[in-house]
Amino acid sequence: MTAHPYQLLSLTLMVMLSSLGVSGFSMAAFTSSSNNTGSVTAALDWTPPTVSMTSPGASVVGTVTLNASASDAESGVASVVIQYAPTGTGAWTTICTKTATPYSCSWNTTAVADAKYDLRARATDNAGYSATSSLVTTTVANTVRAILSVPSQVLRGTVPLSVTLQNASTASSIRIERRLVGSSGSWTTICSTINAASLSCSWNTTAVATDFWDLRAVAVISGTTYTDTVADVLVDNVAPTVSMTDPGNPLSGNKTFAATANDDDSGIAQVALQYAPAGTGSWTTMCTPTESPYSCRFNTTSIANGDYDFRAVATDVAGNSTTSSSLRRTVNNAVASVSMEDPGAFLSGAVNLTATASSPQGVASVLIQRATNGSSTWVDVCTDTTSPYSCSWNSTTVEDGLYDFRAVMTDGVGGKLTSDVVSARRVDNSPVRAVDVQSINGGPQIGRLDPGDQLVLTFSERISTTSVLTGWNGGGQNVTVRAVDGTVLGLSGNDDTLSVETSSGGAVNLGSVNLRQSYVKKGKTVLFTNSSMVATTEVVTGLQRTVVTVTLGTPSQSPWLNSSPNVGTMVWTPSTKVVDLVGRPCAATPVTETGTADRDF
Repeated sequence: MTAHPYQLLSLTLMVMLSSLGVSGFSMAAFTSSSNNTGSVTAALDWTPPTVSMTSPGASVVGTVTLNASASDAESGVASVVIQYAPTGTGAWTTICTKTATPYSCSWNTTAVADAKYDLRARATDNAGYSATSSLVTTTVANTVRAILSVPSQVLRGTVPLSVTLQNASTASSIRIERRLVGSSGSWTTICSTINAASLSCSWNTTAVATDFWDLRAVAVISGTTYTDTVADVLVDNVAPTVSMTDPGNPLSGNKTFAATANDDDSGIAQVALQYAPAGTGSWTTMCTPTESPYSCRFNTTSIANGDYDFRAVATDVAGNSTTSSSLRRTVNNAVASVSMEDPGAFLSGAVNLTATASSPQGVASVLIQRATNGSSTWVDVCTDTTSPYSCSWNSTTVEDGLYDFRAVMTDGVGGKLTSDVVSARRVDNSPVRAVDVQSINGGPQIGRLDPGDQLVLTFSERISTTSVLTGWNGGGQNVTVRAVDGTVLGLSGNDDTLSVETSSGGAVNLGSVNLRQSYVKKGKTVLFTNSSMVATTEVVTGLQRTVVTVTLGTPSQSPWLNSSPNVGTMVWTPSTKVVDLVGRPCAATPVTETGTADRDF
């Protein structure tokens, strides 16, 4: 409990008395007096009230009574506010405020949409302290509905489907149907029942094509037909492809282990890179990358010397998995080794350069060097004599461009060994760069590219809008947004990409955004015509930044769009044709969406 100011005052006085040698309260009379008529009154209430909300039930209809309980043994309860909010939004609306028991009120649920809602009570006592109850959740269900339940937007194998009725005790018939997305053909019944209050069945998805399907429930209740559709459900019973990249032989020190994997349907969810002592089948996972490139660095000195099998296991979003052929390689850390760690594809400011090294004769030192990409003129950056062998390099001391890096180890008896070269790493210290990419759901469905959805691109400083589009002053501008399936670009099916162009197909210099999800069907491109973009200026920590907001218009082919059930982080690669207000070009460094990974659009 937080101390009240008067408690702190009392403690302070006691400490002062103690410092003066006064160990307790004295009965001696005061020998001086004061004419000051002011007074200090200690608060009688130092604790907040207690409050709780009573659940009105799992579901409610019409007008219901909401009840809360509150008490405060010190100053008493002054008021209790009862509120509701759509579940998870935190957008609270006050239903009533009560100043005396009973703390209850009527809630007309017909004034809100059928949905799940959070309820809470907030009590305030007469000393001004307040407390909020735990949330209770209920579903407002004022209309008759047939509700279709599907386990996921991506399905494989045999899956459970169900239909429940809302505000109806029975239906003369209930059925679940399927139809290919974009098809104008008739619906095919998956399962059905008559004179029932619900329907549950299993759907063997292996009997249909790997594709996107619309599913719907159809219930006839008192002569009226009710439907509920779950759109864009992907059936994926095709396993991904995966192969292990040869890490070389023999292996020593830090090595990169990698695999190539692809899935044109639901996309790759993860690739597990594994090793096992040769022939044992006792697999240990080194790492599980979830995005391409599917690779990681592994320190082979952490395992004993000997022969090992290496493999990759790819799993797609639907849950199908494939295991690559294994490679048998020898780990031998009895020999000297040195390797240069990859500092990253784009470098700016202070860069940490690191190498690993080992030798039976001991490591005396490791020299880290750089060279202009492709040249043989190596320049010493630093020498380190203790592991980890690293240093901080100021990349602003060289011109922007491509550079190579290597490490040279000197062992305990003077022998030298040079690492492989990490090549073509770009130094880019341009003052203007991309700092964030975000999306805003402005359409009817989250996780899908809809008209009204927005893409928000933030630069590190103010830019010249005419470098984005000739003659543009930052005001509302009609554009076309191009959404391309990743496989069209030679990427994976989970690397769909957005770019912006003029209404006539001309260049708009905003670069491209990898959505890291599958929003466009395999092999397809969707144009959002009648889109718009606008540039605004915001101030962050005293710096002015340009923010470009692109709002999606009408899609050229709605059936070619997917709903993605997954969370992800977008990556924006800006155009170097954009310049700041004094003509300096934007850095090419990609930026990854900040914040918690979430469903976009």
